[in-house]
Amino acid sequence: MNVSYMAHVSGKVQGVYFRASSQQVAIDHGLSGYARNLADGDVEVLMCGEEREVDKMLEWLTHGPPQAEVAKMQKKKVQWQEHHFFAIS
Repeated sequence: MNVSYMAHVSGKVQGVYFRASSQQVAIDHGLSGYARNLADGDVEVLMCGEEREVDKMLEWLTHGPPQAEVAKMQKKKVQWQEHHFFAIS
């Protein structure tokens, strides 16, 4: 079943290749959506795809790439969104 989730990741998540790493993980899991920096220093990630693969990415977001220090990751299931790739903005 296809699902869409929005994640809000807090901590040391900007300037540590978090978005680029998120993009690679999403591609590896066949997901679409986006990762973008927020003005408050957090990162927002939208993931769309097979539920099992989204769950794997949500787990990865709890720690992120080696340089990151994730303090908190909040997730919310959102209405399905059709995206054709995973973008960084």
